[in-house]
Amino acid sequence: MKIFFLFTFSTFFWSPFEQAAASVHYDKILTHSRIRARDQGQNVCALQQVMGTKKKYFSTCRNWYQGAICGKKATVLYECCPGYMKMDGMRGCPAVAPIDHVYGTLGIVGATSTQHYSDISKLRGELEGRGSFTFFAPSSEAWEQLNSEIHRNLIDNVNIELYSALHHHMVNKRMLTKDLKNGMTLVSMYNDQKLLINHYPNGVVTVNCARVIYGNQIATNGVVHVIDRVLTAVGNTIQDFIEVEDDLSSLRAAAITSDVLDILGKPGHYTLFAPTNEAFERLPRGLLERIMGDKVASEALVKFHILNTLQCSEAITGGAAYETLEGNTVEVGCDGESLTVNGVKMVKRKDIVTSNGVIHLIDEVLIPDSAKQVTELGGAQQTTFTDLMIQLGLASSLRPEGQYTLLVPLNGAFSDDTLRMDQRRLKTILQNHIINVKVGLNELYNGQELETIGGKLLRVFLYRTAVCIENSCMVRGSKEGRNGFIHILRQIINPAEKTLHEMLRNDKRFSVFLSLVKAADLDDVLSQPGKWTLFVPTNDAFKGLTDDDKDILIRDKNALRNILLYHLTQGVFIGSGFEPGVTNILKTIQGGKLYLKTVNDTLLINELKSRESDLMATNGVIHVIDKLLYPADLPVGNDQLLTILKKLIKYIQIKFVRGSAFKEIPLTFYKINIIESNVQPIIRKEEPIIKTYTKIIDGRPVEVTEKKVTEERIIQGPEIKYTRITAGGSDNEEKLKKLLEDEVTKVTKFIEGDGHLLEDEEIKRLLQGAPVRKEQPTRRTQGGTARRRTRLAYP
Repeated sequence: MKIFFLFTFSTFFWSPFEQAAASVHYDKILTHSRIRARDQGQNVCALQQVMGTKKKYFSTCRNWYQGAICGKKATVLYECCPGYMKMDGMRGCPAVAPIDHVYGTLGIVGATSTQHYSDISKLRGELEGRGSFTFFAPSSEAWEQLNSEIHRNLIDNVNIELYSALHHHMVNKRMLTKDLKNGMTLVSMYNDQKLLINHYPNGVVTVNCARVIYGNQIATNGVVHVIDRVLTAVGNTIQDFIEVEDDLSSLRAAAITSDVLDILGKPGHYTLFAPTNEAFERLPRGLLERIMGDKVASEALVKFHILNTLQCSEAITGGAAYETLEGNTVEVGCDGESLTVNGVKMVKRKDIVTSNGVIHLIDEVLIPDSAKQVTELGGAQQTTFTDLMIQLGLASSLRPEGQYTLLVPLNGAFSDDTLRMDQRRLKTILQNHIINVKVGLNELYNGQELETIGGKLLRVFLYRTAVCIENSCMVRGSKEGRNGFIHILRQIINPAEKTLHEMLRNDKRFSVFLSLVKAADLDDVLSQPGKWTLFVPTNDAFKGLTDDDKDILIRDKNALRNILLYHLTQGVFIGSGFEPGVTNILKTIQGGKLYLKTVNDTLLINELKSRESDLMATNGVIHVIDKLLYPADLPVGNDQLLTILKKLIKYIQIKFVRGSAFKEIPLTFYKINIIESNVQPIIRKEEPIIKTYTKIIDGRPVEVTEKKVTEERIIQGPEIKYTRITAGGSDNEEKLKKLLEDEVTKVTKFIEGDGHLLEDEEIKRLLQGAPVRKEQPTRRTQGGTARRRTRLAYP
């Protein structure tokens, strides 16, 4: 009957609390533990115990599936969930634990040392009496781990010291884990001392950084939570601790210099990773002096050691990134019993609890990127570049107060041949990787040009998943330092020196292709400024082509242009800029489509491998192939041409449709900027200026009178619109016709340096490729801020 009463009373008393706690981290983790152990019977929880220790956890999914906590292997234990107990001969934990007053409950949960000390300190009567208490009860192991001197002092004075210490573990109201909110402060029953509560997402609940290892054991007059250490009084702030701790004098000086120390005296929930004096002494003297002499850098240094959240060591069961007051993050983790920061065991002493946070003493100084010079930002994969910078004297030439951007290739980008180069040439290569302004990753845009300290202009290309500078694309790892950025690149940058046409002309591998380009009158296309991607077949692609075959190709200029312009697409597309494994569709100037993708760092064009990629030209990029490309959907209607193409192209079946002809591709596919404006120029003529002077003609002085007339052309009116038209097809002809027939809009073309205004018919001739007759200017053009001057542009 007694057991039945206890069971009924416990179920009635516990259920409301259990339901209310359903949304709290601790209770969620406990629920997962019950689910994992459901095969063991009712009310059984699965725990993980770190091998070689007595530490047990209701684990997160991450720790459970890793089978480890803090990097150490963990074994699985099955125990009765809090509040339940076993019964002889029955599976699982079918019975509820008996409910008793707080004193009796200490024995039920195994906190026998705390129960004993409550007895000898005369606290027992209070724990058995009326009231509603929360007791954070140290486990028996916690008392054993207490500093021996402190332990002895408590036992020597049980009526005052021990009694007060136990009262410090009590709160004068019942607080279940669901009521213990993260960041809350409770008032203990000893001198209103503060108890700092943290409730973490991984289910760990701490009080003054002591972990609750067994929670929510209900008593008739309160609740008992078992914790893993004995609590000590908390009084001072982090600032107070720094000011009196001799081993933190260097940190104290840095915090005062940077005006950060006062922050640590204000209310909050901070975590300070405090470097000891020995840690500061390990820093190179010049580095420390530079940082301390720069208030911005010193402030960044100190704030990089401070988190705006309170992270107790017992709550850390795996690595996680935490934001610092400096703005960047540090990785805080654990390795067995040790805390790690950025993967390094450096914590000498942990969990120094203060009224506004916790301090962990570390034996290394953490230096944020924002306190480093740009030359110090390189990591282990960029040492070749940074070492060469020092050896060649470039590092010392970068001023601390300057603004720079370093484009740093990975170590593997430097071949042995490169490293054996003459130092002057090597220095030039490195100078092509240094920009004299500070440019962040989010400030880069497609088409941007960056000038190096060597005077070269580097082009920026932006793609869906890549940012490339000339031939080299970035990898993750961009960083911002005190005086600049570094961006990590896959390869050494090769700035463009020649046009596409010049590159073909200077490389014997492309002589056949170049001869066909010339025959098709496409030389100018590859010589003019622009943005092109050219897929160039080597001479190997034309093996078997006889002189007669070549003559037949050249005679059919439409066919030749269609074939060649299928190798050309508008826009600069770097091979490593393509998302790996994904097909990219490019429209060629011929009108057909090319299918590109990268597989294992190799560029495939219509499934054909590029033998060499990313040869940069001033007006585009070349990708080398060893096969002639041909659009699979383009039929051939000529028997002779079909025979020739079959000799050269064996990787696809070429269609034959007798009588079909290739479309004409006029050489007007350059982009031309046309300005449309609904304003007329206002022409003002000034009074003529008459000059008289003497000129010697045929050895005789002759008096000459010259009349000079100055004319101003001022364009005024609303904002001018820019219309970009690509000529080269019937659609564009229609657009042009519509533009020219618009009665409201007057289209004018004003050649820079030329006072001649082009009329409609002249513009049409321009778009059709007719030359423009330029005259020497006889008037000066003015017009203040409202003036717009334009010119033909070939992007």
